[in-house]
Amino acid sequence: MNFLTAGESHGPQLTVIVTGMPAGVRLDRTNIDRDLMRRQHGYGRGGRMKIERDEAEITAGIRGGETLGSPIAITIRNADFDNWRGAMDPWEIEEADAKKRRVHAPRPGHVDLAGGMKYGRRDLRDVLERASARETASRVAAGAIAKELLLQFGIEIRSGVLSIGAAGDAEYTPGWDELDIPDDSPVRAIRKTDEAAMLAAIDAAKEAGETLGGAIVIAASNVPVGLGSYVQWNEKLDGQIGQAILSVHAVKAVSIGDGIAAARKSGSEVHDAIRFQDGYRRDTNRAGGLEGGVTNGQHVVVRAFMKPISTTRKGIPSVDIETREPHRSQWERSDVTAVPACGVVCEAMLAIVLAGAMRKKFGGDSLAEMKRSFQAYLDDLRNY
Repeated sequence: MNFLTAGESHGPQLTVIVTGMPAGVRLDRTNIDRDLMRRQHGYGRGGRMKIERDEAEITAGIRGGETLGSPIAITIRNADFDNWRGAMDPWEIEEADAKKRRVHAPRPGHVDLAGGMKYGRRDLRDVLERASARETASRVAAGAIAKELLLQFGIEIRSGVLSIGAAGDAEYTPGWDELDIPDDSPVRAIRKTDEAAMLAAIDAAKEAGETLGGAIVIAASNVPVGLGSYVQWNEKLDGQIGQAILSVHAVKAVSIGDGIAAARKSGSEVHDAIRFQDGYRRDTNRAGGLEGGVTNGQHVVVRAFMKPISTTRKGIPSVDIETREPHRSQWERSDVTAVPACGVVCEAMLAIVLAGAMRKKFGGDSLAEMKRSFQAYLDDLRNY
């Protein structure tokens, strides 16, 4: 299972192609649009979220709400394109609008300068538009489809915010039920007691023209034993999860299970003891559901650490690429924080990796065929 995205932040639309879905999976459009809504939600988001009302328009690969086994094509319209047509039309742009929107003072922490140098673009808007986190709406749509497949096998994915700035606790280990967070939660805080401090931190950062990052937990329940592999480096599932989560905009670190905290402890304090009682059991899950790159039957638990957004209202010392003179980085309408939304994007990426691992292990052109293989595997495991 894989996906490909296209589209610029202020272009006409985002386009997504999802491949590898078996035939016969019934999709629920309300679930897909709900995840798109969750990505837009959160205290500290910018004005763009007041303009967009993201909905997934599926134009290929399903019939009557059921997958056909062929590539699935998704369109998400950019409502803000109407305000940017003069500068962003694919065929003809208006010189005055393009000049007004020109980006010439790159933002430290963003890919503006490196991307401009790599692709030879003198207007850094050509880099900014594709590098924008608006692209994550595409990932959420693709991930929502992956979630629909996983639900057929009882696998559910949740996330929550551990910390924003200095508020909260990035090392807190939540239980599964604590990740059942209402859609209207302002910062999707795992612990309600942290919410007021998080809101205050966001307000203070906004007043100061600053931005904030934070830490997120993403978890998957009912993941079977045996996804991934230890036999080659690129087949290790924790490596694939790490790459997927690190590819999310502004995520700079990832850990599996107790990851970072485990580095400060001894082996007997870290590893999850095994016992047998009507099957193999663990009383702890410090490994985060993965050992040697293979799922061990426990919840898969991932932590993502997001840096502060690089677009600050007050700017950061930079250089005008035309004059090579000092210049404050340019401000592009942005968020104070997007940590709550980042969790939803990370859910999507984890879903895509797990769905891909399920497809690789159990195959099948149809959902029915895949389920037969899955059930036969579970029957074998009971005798191990």
